[in-house]
Amino acid sequence: MEFSNPFDSPQSRFFILENAVSQFSLWPEHCALPDGWQVVCEPASNEECNQWLLANWTQLQPANFAKAEVKGE
Repeated sequence: MEFSNPFDSPQSRFFILENAVSQFSLWPEHCALPDGWQVVCEPASNEECNQWLLANWTQLQPANFAKAEVKGE
């Protein structure tokens, strides 16, 4: 089966990217990296990336929002 969306292909390999507010994204290996994001995990399978995210992404809120919430308590 041909996948038109590179994010849907189970055979694709992905970078894990992180932005300035500590949000993460899977990004297809063959696509140009978006501005403002850094590679934190080299290309791996979707399953491997999701395992990495489960182990390392503990805060779903952007870092700046989480800090503001703590100060505003």
